[in-house]
Amino acid sequence: MVIFSGSRFAAWLTLFPLLASSCAMAQTAQEPSAAAATAAAAVAPSPVERAAAGDAPDDPGPLAHELSAALRPADIRAAMKKVGDWQLRVAEPKFNPQWTFAALYDGFLAASATAKDPRYRDAVLKFAEQQHWKLLNERFPHADDMALGQAYLDLYLADPPAQRKPERIADTKAILDKLIARPDDPNKDLWWWCDALFMAPPVLARMYVATGDRKYLDYMDKEWDITTGHLFDPTEHFYFRDSRFFTQKQDNGRKLFWARGNGWVMGALVKILEVLPGSDPARPRYVEKLREMSAAVAAIQGPDGLWRSGLLDPASYDLPEVSGSAFFTYGIAYGINEHILDRKQYLPVVQKAWGGMLTHVYADGRLGSIQPIDGQPGKFKPSASYVYGVGGFLLAGSELDRLASSKP
Repeated sequence: MVIFSGSRFAAWLTLFPLLASSCAMAQTAQEPSAAAATAAAAVAPSPVERAAAGDAPDDPGPLAHELSAALRPADIRAAMKKVGDWQLRVAEPKFNPQWTFAALYDGFLAASATAKDPRYRDAVLKFAEQQHWKLLNERFPHADDMALGQAYLDLYLADPPAQRKPERIADTKAILDKLIARPDDPNKDLWWWCDALFMAPPVLARMYVATGDRKYLDYMDKEWDITTGHLFDPTEHFYFRDSRFFTQKQDNGRKLFWARGNGWVMGALVKILEVLPGSDPARPRYVEKLREMSAAVAAIQGPDGLWRSGLLDPASYDLPEVSGSAFFTYGIAYGINEHILDRKQYLPVVQKAWGGMLTHVYADGRLGSIQPIDGQPGKFKPSASYVYGVGGFLLAGSELDRLASSKP
């Protein structure tokens, strides 16, 4: 039997059956008929459908003023619901199986568990059924196309063991098994860009939980170490986005590290650690990486509580970048909750970060200042809102809610 090392993940899963029973009638109505399943839309094409992922209107309306930055459960949940409700309303008609939305689905599942509101989970479940629990597989072995497997596996694991539905993870398992059987290319890392560490490793970790087969963790550890060995800078304690940036510099002469890319890595560390067994021999390496990156992130936090798109040259960027900031907050809050990070030292960091993010919530619930799809630092409008950033915000809120609900 697999024992979860993270109390958060185990508790989180127990909430889903309760949520499901509270809305069984609604879920029944959402289950597609055989005919509807046969007529479901084909797998979305690659590359990413950018227009579906978000936008940046010239006039997004006024900012919200009623949200409190206090780290109290009621206030945190109010902010999560405001942003989550807007995103669900705007994004659900555009749901697709690409990596951009996969991060949002992770956030929606966390929001349902935290806010005790099944609507977000139900929307993800409905989409998963429409997809027949299949991943994109046009670019195998591209990690981005495996990211949706996190949601599939979390929905599968949320059911009691005797009631789990194998069809929910069958396609994901087949693709992961094919991945593990594939020989490494000595001329190109499998996960050659740091974002990939959020997209595929947590899926492998959860497949271990689902099956008990150690091969998924062994493969994850091996490929993670290869990517880290090539992309992690041990002096600055950040990951280069990919090898193109090894020699690039910011305007101030500092190395170029991308906020969201490093946010993806910190989010991945949480996603791995919350299911990795406490006795796993690789666990100390992941714990140490979370400590190392958290210290580096905290040391360069902006006066507004947030981080700029180019981490080491904040003066070159007018606006903070909320998606990277959200994943940093998520990682640090998790570290505090799991006693990996010192509460006294890091609590002020996440308090400032949460308060900073709330200043970018609009009256209708739009979360702004999120960099559009990219692979490097960039500039954008204050109104820019993209689904992966909202996913990070909801994940951060879920960990902050746990932090606010716990005793020092």
